[in-house]
Amino acid sequence: MTVRAGWLLPAGQTREDTRLAPLGTMAPESAMTSRDGVIAGGTALNATGAGAMQVQIGVGRALVQGTEAQGAYPVAVTAPETLTIGDGHAQYGRIDAVVLRVYDELYDNGTQTLARLEIVRGAETATPTPPTLPPAALRLWEITVPAGTSAGTGGITWGSALADRRRYTAAYGGIIPRGWGLSFAGAYPGQYRDNGTGLDRWDGAAWQTLDPVIGWTAPALAAGYTNGGNSQGTLRYRRIMLGGVPHLQWRGGVSWATNAAPPASGQPLAAPLPAAARPALHTSASIAAGGVPIKVDCQTNGHLKFIGNPSLTTWAALSGLMYPLDA
Repeated sequence: MTVRAGWLLPAGQTREDTRLAPLGTMAPESAMTSRDGVIAGGTALNATGAGAMQVQIGVGRALVQGTEAQGAYPVAVTAPETLTIGDGHAQYGRIDAVVLRVYDELYDNGTQTLARLEIVRGAETATPTPPTLPPAALRLWEITVPAGTSAGTGGITWGSALADRRRYTAAYGGIIPRGWGLSFAGAYPGQYRDNGTGLDRWDGAAWQTLDPVIGWTAPALAAGYTNGGNSQGTLRYRRIMLGGVPHLQWRGGVSWATNAAPPASGQPLAAPLPAAARPALHTSASIAAGGVPIKVDCQTNGHLKFIGNPSLTTWAALSGLMYPLDA
């Protein structure tokens, strides 16, 4: 057997079965059900074309949820398996699904107790849609089968026919890896998932995106400015989240040569800030400067502009400047 399930057979589960199948408390979906899905690692349960009408599914592990009464089945595919796709309809296309399925005669009124990879055939229609799955089945891939497709006509074009439908799961408390479909609700406040670029946290009602930890960026200065005004250090900024609102935080200072005359029309940056660091609304703030406070305009075009004062000397400090970026 190359597809093995833990806690399925009434007798005969080997020690090797138990070592290979994923065990432990997995991410919940409700009080008594687990989130089914693939266990991430390598290219788990990857699909490749193995012939004109054949697809090969690689090794990997997964969890397949049955009904609430059944519980979840840990499954391991220990060797690649090749499945054959049926020929296409003469007139209409269809979408087939590759699934990891558990048969348990104690619950499904069948005559088999086993886990296996199989094809669930879709309906042939003018506008084909993916098939509805039977119970205790985990969707892994979908295959578009155009009308008239067969080995004799060249078979399936695997590069365009395969659609990855693997979703992932993790142990309880773990971060759920990014996979197909992000439109699922969390199971408990404090659950985390990978959204592809960062992390989301479930707050009990919705996923809240957490900004990744971003280091400081030192922008290039316009001609006439140097870093370190009033010994404040290099001018730097970073984007941070406060109460779910994006902010830009500054530190450091700049200096110039002539009293009361910041160069470049008071614009210390050589280039505008990137789009993610620009405020949605024009924002003004007060900052410390040589001998007097001055105003700085934080502009929607990505520039800063010092509004001078006749008593100003030759430096400005931006340490402590922080403003919201949203509207």
